[in-house]
Amino acid sequence: MTKDRSTLLHRIQAEDFVLYEVALYLDGHPTCKKALRYYHEHKKIAAMLKAEFEEKFGPLSIYHNHSEQNWDWACGPWPWEKEAN
Repeated sequence: MTKDRSTLLHRIQAEDFVLYEVALYLDGHPTCKKALRYYHEHKKIAAMLKAEFEEKFGPLSIYHNHSEQNWDWACGPWPWEKEAN
């Protein structure tokens, strides 16, 4: 399990980059089974990392505010605040 906020964010960004690049490849090679397996493997990794981040640090975007009681999106440090980095 990753404990550091910035390390976890970096890993999420890396996985999202992988997904985007593989999706572009699949656009040109839609029958490539190896690329499709690779895409789904990294999609699972990205989902696990995002779930871990949100459990520890709150929502990654406004679309992931799961609380019925609070608007958690606005409760954590903003990316430009020192506490976030």
